[in-house]
Amino acid sequence: MDCKKKLTFGDIMSISKEAVLDGLRKAVIEGDADSCKVLAERAIKVKIDAYRALMSCIDGMTVVGEKFNKKEYFVPELLLSADATYAAMDILIPNLNVEKSPESELGKVVIGVVEGDIHDIGKNLLKALLEISSFKVFDLGKNVPLRMFTNKTKETNANIIALSTLMSTTLPGIKIVIDNLKDEGIRDKVKVIIGGASTSKIFAEKIGADAWAENAFEGFKEIRRILGKEGKKLEFISSGQ
Repeated sequence: MDCKKKLTFGDIMSISKEAVLDGLRKAVIEGDADSCKVLAERAIKVKIDAYRALMSCIDGMTVVGEKFNKKEYFVPELLLSADATYAAMDILIPNLNVEKSPESELGKVVIGVVEGDIHDIGKNLLKALLEISSFKVFDLGKNVPLRMFTNKTKETNANIIALSTLMSTTLPGIKIVIDNLKDEGIRDKVKVIIGGASTSKIFAEKIGADAWAENAFEGFKEIRRILGKEGKKLEFISSGQ
């Protein structure tokens, strides 16, 4: 399907479920917010699981991140793809089928994109997943000064710090955050999870992070795991679509 062509009502009604998922991925890569919105609405209409639809968007942003690192894409393309993803997220996130815990609060999470990076789609999606699942989230935003992570953790008594970055140039800053926690004597009181296109499990182990996640959904699962909250009450409920 050519996502550069604006979709008509007739197109929408004829798109198959697999084509919707593939179309979302391509629309994100091409930075086509209008098609993302139409396809997300179609996904809900034909009862495609919102989780699957969002994963198609994340797959698209992964490709965009790879193109950026290879200098095939630049900041303008990144911003267009981000806008396209947000257009889909606005529709899909309210339809995520996640059971909310009966507990009032499962944990406190300080979350942000590390200093030097402004790409916050993964961070925003993880924040949404956590908030609808009874976590208290303190969102520091993007391009966050490294010391702010430690300061906010001390202020809120958070037990998780979630650090995100797309750009490899910001990776040293993640280790600095962990070192700051050690210097403040609170490293043993807080778990650190990192994620983003430029990170890896090997890097996480090297700097002493507690967990690594390939995407926001895996990050959501890892946070539940390291806090001992893996119970069925927080599982995604697939519709099987």
